[in-house]
Amino acid sequence: MKLSFFFLLQFTVFVLSCFAFSLANAGNVTYDHRSLIINGQHKLLISAAIHYPRSVPAMWPGLVQTAKEGGVDVIETYVFWNGHELSPGNYYFGGRYDLVKFVKIVREAGLYLILRIGPFVAAEWNFGGVPVWLHYVPGTVFRTDNEPFKHYMEKFTTFIVNLMKQEKLFASQGGPIILAQVENEYGYYESAYGEGGKRYAMWAASMAVSQNIGVPWIMCQQFDAPDTVIDTCNSFYCDQFKPLSPNKPKIWTENWPGWFKTFGSRDPHRPPEDVAFSVARFFQKGGSVQNYYMYHGGTNFGRTSGGPFITTSYDYDAPIDEYGLPRFPKWGHLKELHGAIKLCEHALLNGEPTHMSLGPSQEADVYTDSSGACAAFISNIDEKNDKTVEFQNASYHLPAWSVSILPDCKNVVFNTAKVRAQTTVVEMVAEDLQPSVASPDKGVKALKWEIFVEKVGVWGEADFIKNGFVDHINTTKDDTDYLWYTTSIFVSENEAFLKKGSQPVLFIESKGHALHAFVNQKLEASASGNGTNPPFKFKKPVSLKAGKNEIALLSMTVGLQNAGSFYEWVGAGLTSVKIEGFNNGTVDLSSNAWTYKNSMC
Repeated sequence: MKLSFFFLLQFTVFVLSCFAFSLANAGNVTYDHRSLIINGQHKLLISAAIHYPRSVPAMWPGLVQTAKEGGVDVIETYVFWNGHELSPGNYYFGGRYDLVKFVKIVREAGLYLILRIGPFVAAEWNFGGVPVWLHYVPGTVFRTDNEPFKHYMEKFTTFIVNLMKQEKLFASQGGPIILAQVENEYGYYESAYGEGGKRYAMWAASMAVSQNIGVPWIMCQQFDAPDTVIDTCNSFYCDQFKPLSPNKPKIWTENWPGWFKTFGSRDPHRPPEDVAFSVARFFQKGGSVQNYYMYHGGTNFGRTSGGPFITTSYDYDAPIDEYGLPRFPKWGHLKELHGAIKLCEHALLNGEPTHMSLGPSQEADVYTDSSGACAAFISNIDEKNDKTVEFQNASYHLPAWSVSILPDCKNVVFNTAKVRAQTTVVEMVAEDLQPSVASPDKGVKALKWEIFVEKVGVWGEADFIKNGFVDHINTTKDDTDYLWYTTSIFVSENEAFLKKGSQPVLFIESKGHALHAFVNQKLEASASGNGTNPPFKFKKPVSLKAGKNEIALLSMTVGLQNAGSFYEWVGAGLTSVKIEGFNNGTVDLSSNAWTYKNSMC
């Protein structure tokens, strides 16, 4: 008898609801080649990345619940080192950084949790999550076989592990944490550090395992991961990924349903059909844990954006939008996908696949277990053309670039290219700033807005004076985004440009990221780099007068570098300032005495 799509999915929701209470108390977590094994049972898991500092605590229960309603089993989050260890040994876990509260909310929802400790995380987060103060510990080089870096990395990792243990949050203690991650995508950069990189990667794995947390450790994109940890995949598609050992399960730590946004770029978008296709293909080819990065992106509050030039919004075109609302049809389409996959779980985890070619770009993978349960995935990887294929004496129509899921090897309950979910277009409308706000206890009261107009250049006491330029980041140490560079130039009344009424040209070069140029208190120009090329240079005619002229340049950073080989050494700020058009040619101010002051702290 053919079961309807609606009945099958409703039955799945009922089963998941009945057993949700048991998820948080995971117990024993091991693994084999097929999947994680939790309390003796193989598990097929759908995970959703929600980063606790990228939303406010009041949103956390709703976000987790919306993810659960979307068919998610697991919540994944990074741990953000520089949000927690504000200075050496000075820890903060309040407000948006209340990690324990967040993990407990996940537990209360009956979900598992993947804790990606790092503590380097990249994540489009300022300085990759590593505290800026660590860069100024003498002799420190990040992410290599360097004793100061390893000392502080192990200290913080141990602190987080002990905090989780104290709260009994690891699955081995009855908590929700079923996996932990050390480092992050180091395989991309390891070779740049030579033998030190190799030694560091092996040390990181060994250090993590020595924490004895009672659940497996993972390392994503770690192409030489040792046997003691599980290597995992990050990509738009991971169906062809194979772990380094045949004894490890196939885990996808980052499936990108969208992308982050940089200033000046368009809003990224990944169609829900393609996201669903990638997930279905992953499970078709033996996948066991799949994590959406991000499921809710949220907001880069304050000065937490990295990049540089990552926007405040970290919406990510995720299934739950920046404000906590389900994004339709993506959220609904993926919910239906999850329900269809769960109907196949027993056969997928207890049967070995039989592969069948159905055409030049069409194939089926059939899973049959010892009880006779059968599930099939039929895919058409032709990006342009629909196809009709014959499978087990029946015809099946496959849209281009799609996967059909047959939980009983007969009836298609879901096709990744056919969106049945509600489609809603949410339009954000700007509102004029209101002069009052409602208060529950006092009714409507007036808002009192105050502004501060900072003077141009250095006012009050200068921080220091130095011949030539200093690096912006090494000077501000990320206490502020703003640094004034000021100097002066004397212009003779005999200069031809004064007599002709013409203008000399100010020529500036900078390592990044942005700049406002003032001459004699007047804004003459603004310039910036961008997300792909932070350095910039520009020329601008300016007005000079006879006598002394003040040059005040406000250098700005727009988030610190968050990844790359030796990324902590990437600087910012001015490298050259010249004025062209004098009687004697070009005047180079680069070696002048410059007065410096941190601004807008």
